[in-house]
Amino acid sequence: MTAMVRPLIASIDPNLPVSQLRTMTQLLRGQTNGDHLIATLSAVFAGLATALAAVGLYAVLSYNVGERTRELGLRLALGASPGVLLGMVMKQVGRIAAIAIVIGVAVAIGVGRLAEALLFGVSGYNLVAFGLAIAIISAVALGASFLPAHRASRVAPMEALREQ
Repeated sequence: MTAMVRPLIASIDPNLPVSQLRTMTQLLRGQTNGDHLIATLSAVFAGLATALAAVGLYAVLSYNVGERTRELGLRLALGASPGVLLGMVMKQVGRIAAIAIVIGVAVAIGVGRLAEALLFGVSGYNLVAFGLAIAIISAVALGASFLPAHRASRVAPMEALREQ
């Protein structure tokens, strides 16, 4: 295509220099490479932060359930079923996750309104993004809490009472 453009421009004005001919797609790609790299790195770091949060949440919940081993063993000894204990621990985690989600959505709406006011053409409200964030946070919280809760519901009552 550039081979056709050079003679055409030379026929119109022979003194006009023609250099660095590029298509609009090539020009736009060159202008947005940095932005694309930053967006990709942000997504990778967001994924790593989510994984780190899941590991931290698992560690905290595992420690918390480990500290409550005596209580959970006593409940089992008094007749609570493992399913009831599993539900009790999961309900507590669900409450904490729900509070975190409400606070997070409120902060995200505030930051979105600020971004909307400061940046032209930016929408601060994306229901798909909010829904996806809520789903990911819920999945991470429930996934990280299931194993400690399951382990707590299977503790032997005599071992738990003898432990301390």
